[in-house]
Amino acid sequence: MTLSIWRYAHLALAILSFLFLTMASITGVILAIDPVVEKTQPYKADHFNEISLAETIPVLQEKYAEILELSIDYNQFVTLEGFDEDGNDFKQYIDPATGEKLGDPIKKSEFIEWVTSLHRSLFLHETGRFIVGVMSFLLFLIAFSGTILIIKRQQGIRHFFAKINKDFFAQYFHVVGGRLLLIPIIIISLTGTYLFMLRFEMIPNPKVEAAEITSSADENTTKIELKDFVIFKETKLADIQKIEFPFDPEDPNEFYTIKLNDREITVNQINGKVENETFYPKAQVFEKLSLDLHTGRTNMIWAIILGIASLHILFFIYSGFVITFKRTRTKIGKNKFSANEAEIILLVGSENGSTLGFATKIQEQILASGKKSYMAQMNQYEIFPNAKQLIIFTSTYGIGDAPTNAKKFESLVQKFPQQQEIKFSVVGFGSRAYSEFCGYAIKVEELLNHQEWATRLIDLKTINDKSPEEFTHWVTSFKEATDIPLAAIPSMYIGRAPKLKNVNVISTTKTTEQDATFSVLLDTKEKFKSGDLLAIYPESDHKERLYSVGKVDNKLQLIVKLHEFGLGSQYLYHLVPHSTIKARIVKNKAFRFPKASKVVMIANGTGIAPFLGMIDENKKKVETHLYTGFRHLNPTTKGYQVFAKEQIEKNHLTKFNIAFSREEHKQYVMNLVNRDAQFFAEALQNKGVIMVCGALEMQHDVEKVLEKICQEQLNKSFEEFKRNGQFLTDCY
Repeated sequence: MTLSIWRYAHLALAILSFLFLTMASITGVILAIDPVVEKTQPYKADHFNEISLAETIPVLQEKYAEILELSIDYNQFVTLEGFDEDGNDFKQYIDPATGEKLGDPIKKSEFIEWVTSLHRSLFLHETGRFIVGVMSFLLFLIAFSGTILIIKRQQGIRHFFAKINKDFFAQYFHVVGGRLLLIPIIIISLTGTYLFMLRFEMIPNPKVEAAEITSSADENTTKIELKDFVIFKETKLADIQKIEFPFDPEDPNEFYTIKLNDREITVNQINGKVENETFYPKAQVFEKLSLDLHTGRTNMIWAIILGIASLHILFFIYSGFVITFKRTRTKIGKNKFSANEAEIILLVGSENGSTLGFATKIQEQILASGKKSYMAQMNQYEIFPNAKQLIIFTSTYGIGDAPTNAKKFESLVQKFPQQQEIKFSVVGFGSRAYSEFCGYAIKVEELLNHQEWATRLIDLKTINDKSPEEFTHWVTSFKEATDIPLAAIPSMYIGRAPKLKNVNVISTTKTTEQDATFSVLLDTKEKFKSGDLLAIYPESDHKERLYSVGKVDNKLQLIVKLHEFGLGSQYLYHLVPHSTIKARIVKNKAFRFPKASKVVMIANGTGIAPFLGMIDENKKKVETHLYTGFRHLNPTTKGYQVFAKEQIEKNHLTKFNIAFSREEHKQYVMNLVNRDAQFFAEALQNKGVIMVCGALEMQHDVEKVLEKICQEQLNKSFEEFKRNGQFLTDCY
């Protein structure tokens, strides 16, 4: 079965049953509270599980004139019925060890009776019971189909309890709750279904017929003391449901009828012999077990779990419809130009609409530039007679699978070859939490590479966790390749307006004739890590400037180059210590210190800022190498050398390499990378991670050098290592 079938089955079952499940869940929560309250009543005897019939029955018969019946309910409260010495009947809770009265039997409140009736039959008698039974079965099917969807999402049953990527609140807790409460919900649904099938005789449930019993004792048989009956010694109260006492204590033809959990026995009251033993049918035993599991009446903790599960079913209903609503956002509105007219085609593959949000922003800007563009789902691929460029934005589902609205794409590409050359670009969205990161985007890239009509415009770009910062890297590359004016500002691709926080200025440094860089030390209550970004708004409008931050002594450090007409740098340079600015932290999870055996950092100029923080925080002493390039040897760069020496002594840094482009021995950071080509090749081969921060031009140069190194020394493309997550960048 395909993913779509399971998803649509899950949704269809939920739509069909959600009203009844809402009612059943609300009443289920109330009914789960009732046994918890009952368990708090003081009517259960101490050491109940250790008391035998040989200890109880003699005490009771000595204390009470006539006993008719002793019963034990699911709370293990012992109820005794009979007559006292004055002939008055009684029914009371007792202590089975002493026979003392503990209280009068609890009666269910009218409210609980009303809720129980609603829960079981909707006040529709047998018709209602039938409907509720069917809904129980549908709940099982919903849980089963949901389990299949989780397994597919987590890339196999082995990863069922692995980390879940958090797309949005409803989706995340729908899956988390489904995993945690899967077993209770399946038990609720299966036991409810079993009880329904028993009631309507879909499962045979033969009745126990009374057997004719001949007594093994007569008037001459010596009477044995009750406390010496072997069967009474061997039987504990905890195993009893009910005992019917003989009417005449001297008549050998009157017996004790004892109903246990799995059978019924008849005991001779004279000699203690078991005269008859009848085992209950399996269906009857399972009926009691199902009722206990379905109601939680025998165990307080289980009742609480059932209450939580019932409450969470309400959340499942809510979150499920939120997820469905978000998926409807993958539908694309009316296009200004038709597929036949457009020169730029945007195709989108998305599960919940987030990918569509990025594509829509690009579509709006392309149209604003005067270009004719057309946007559609990947399943709507066709012949595009006037197309010159094809942009594909796609997420990945499961183990490298296509999202629902891209399932037909591969077959459509084979069916409809384009008639002219088209340049393409693929942008993949996913999460590095999964091994098949952007797996489907990679498949699409390979598919198009094998089409005669398709020419790659720019390399595949993968976006981790819908990062606007990473997306702007693709925007910049696309803009350079096409000259289409697209905004490369991350805030442009954030779904909602950012909330700004107060950030305190601690200190700033000044520039010199030889050094145009300065540092700013800030304090914020917001959590951040080295590699995150600080977004500032110098003119208190939409114009945003982003700066990579380093975390040093829990303070936020910026290193900035002052530009004469730079909006952001001029704003930061003129900050006054002890003042406050409005800014926000942009989580840059794609540029955090990685979990790797070896990390190589490459920076030029102010790009060193996040690396200073990462090195300072390298408490695990991961092998770390820093390559940097600057123009001059000046007090600032001497300070970096001092810092590096201190970190090497702490084993936070393994080696520091520095190049100066305006000094006597002119050198660029590229020269250092070329010099250590073998080192870089070995680092990549051994799953080391290379991080680059600084100018975008420098990043491009680094990539060219690394591509050459990989081809010459490893006989591989550098693209393989990039896809592996071994090349992290934050350049501007």
